Amino acid sequence: MVRVIFYEKPGCKNNTRQKVLLTAAGHEVIAYNLLTEPWTKERLRSFFGDRPTREWFNKAAPRVKSGEVAIDQIDQQTALVMMLKDPLLIRRPLIQIGDQFEIGFDVEHLDGLIGLKPVDESFQEMSENLMKEDLQGCAHGKDNAHKHTVGNCQH
Repeated sequence: MVRVIFYEKPGCKNNTRQKVLLTAAGHEVIAYNLLTEPWTKERLRSFFGDRPTREWFNKAAPRVKSGEVAIDQIDQQTALVMMLKDPLLIRRPLIQIGDQFEIGFDVEHLDGLIGLKPVDESFQEMSENLMKEDLQGCAHGKDNAHKHTVGNCQH
């Protein structure tokens, strides 16, 4: 079992479900408020790896949904500056496991990386149900096109 540093938006239903899945698998989850964390460009950038800039964004963020922020037309430096000013733009959760950095919650990837199977039989059904849910986007308005990925809730 591993220590998972988990940057979330407190109160986000999907972030809560993600933490439940991690905890049921026996992992130690240390949660931080993504919106109040004192980010630097360099530290935030470390989570995005070689992903395209458009994947860094929370597609459910009000400014993205309204079209004010056109994620396909923004370079990396501009994206980082925007995210430091408006953390709602950051796709979440941001996850650190040792020296590995992740964005979003790809169930299959994380299961392969650290394991998401419950350590206690009493959590088996709950964990299986969570892993089957379409948790993409906001729990208040699901997008069924991307099963097994979580991390864009604006609420």
